[in-house]
Amino acid sequence: FNQNAKDEGRRIALMSSKGSNSLYQTDFMASDILLFGSESAGVPDHVHSASDLRIRIPMQPGFRSLNVAVSAGIALSEALRQTGQLPLEIMP
Repeated sequence: FNQNAKDEGRRIALMSSKGSNSLYQTDFMASDILLFGSESAGVPDHVHSASDLRIRIPMQPGFRSLNVAVSAGIALSEALRQTGQLPLEIMP
C-alpha cells in the first residue's frame, strides 16, 4: 500500500493523537490519502513512521482523543475545504 501510494506521488496523512502537525496548520493536497488507526490501539509504530504527515486534531486540555468516526469527519471536511472539493452550499 505504502509503495503504491509513493509510486503514484500521493502522501499518506495519518491522523493520530500523537501527530506533530495540527490539522489546521496542515496544507492538504487533493491526492492525499487520509489514514486512521483503531480507536483503542492506533496504528503500529512502523505505520506511524512510514506516514508522510502525522496530524492531530487540537483539543482542549484534559481530553485524550476523539471517536474515530468523529475524527474522520472533521479531518475529511477540512481536507475537502482546503482542496476546493467541499460544496460551499447545499442545494435543496
